[in-house]
Amino acid sequence: MTFASIIMPAFNVQSTMRHTLDALLAQTYPRFEIIIVDDGSTDSTLKIAAEYAADPRVRVIRQANRGLAGARNTGIAAARGEVIGFCDADDLWVPHKLARHVAHLQANPSVGISYSGSALMDDDGTLTGQAQRPRLQGVSAGHIFKRNPIGNGSAPVIRRAVLEQIAYRPRHETMRDWIFDETFRQSEDIECWLRIALTTDWIFEGVPGLLTHYRINAGGLSAATDRQLAAWERMVEKLTPLNPAFFTVNTPAARAYQLRYLCRRAISDLDAPRAQSLSRAWIAQSRTPLVEEPVKSLATLAASTLLSAFGGNVLRRAMMLAQRLRPAGAIQ
Repeated sequence: MTFASIIMPAFNVQSTMRHTLDALLAQTYPRFEIIIVDDGSTDSTLKIAAEYAADPRVRVIRQANRGLAGARNTGIAAARGEVIGFCDADDLWVPHKLARHVAHLQANPSVGISYSGSALMDDDGTLTGQAQRPRLQGVSAGHIFKRNPIGNGSAPVIRRAVLEQIAYRPRHETMRDWIFDETFRQSEDIECWLRIALTTDWIFEGVPGLLTHYRINAGGLSAATDRQLAAWERMVEKLTPLNPAFFTVNTPAARAYQLRYLCRRAISDLDAPRAQSLSRAWIAQSRTPLVEEPVKSLATLAASTLLSAFGGNVLRRAMMLAQRLRPAGAIQ
């Protein structure tokens, strides 16, 4: 009998989805299903998905494009499992990931969202040596708002009961409930996690280890920073009525962390004007990141200044030197 459902949204991912599906089918925990939601792909995604559907553990659902949130919602509606995980079609799960999360949830009835750290890989699927190593315990709504310890959408495994508790159905929706807000094309993850934290008593808790391999796309990062910031601000506006006092206290620091994150994206894309603008913005918003994470914050400011003063070639050489000097497994 199926206990865990793994939902894999898929939109034009013919180049990576085989690797992802092979990793999911190699999970050591046996009682699982994989639901591939083809979100209106125009390449060979659907054909490849159909090949894997020969395995009885794999089901394929096709829909017109609704975005990542819409694909996840469709997968959740079709899922049979008591716990539900998500894996984007360009990321990977290590073989024991599902087993670790199932054991964690079964041993801790108050934990609703189990997650782990993630090793980062580049466009070619090569591990970079860098990682997301999030806070694992004592996670509050404030931690989720400021630093999102889940880290990425391929990290969590969640009890179905949690998702059912936050489900709602917009007036125009006739097919199924929404868990993720489909009006968001960015920030849909943090909107969902924060809504869970503010409206339920479920605990967020991580398990040790880098159980997800998360792909970092190198090209065109800074071009999306304006849209991502706008989506983040809309998320704040939407959720503020749930707990106005919480947002009054926490929004300045959370916005500073968000601006710092976008600054690092601009640096990665060697967009010096954008990086400088975002550096000034997050410092003006709140000094909390400098106090709580001085090393990462100062490194971000230094990289932004170096990029602006000397250009991308000098920054690349400096980053290569820093990479050689960085302890193995250090956080980016």
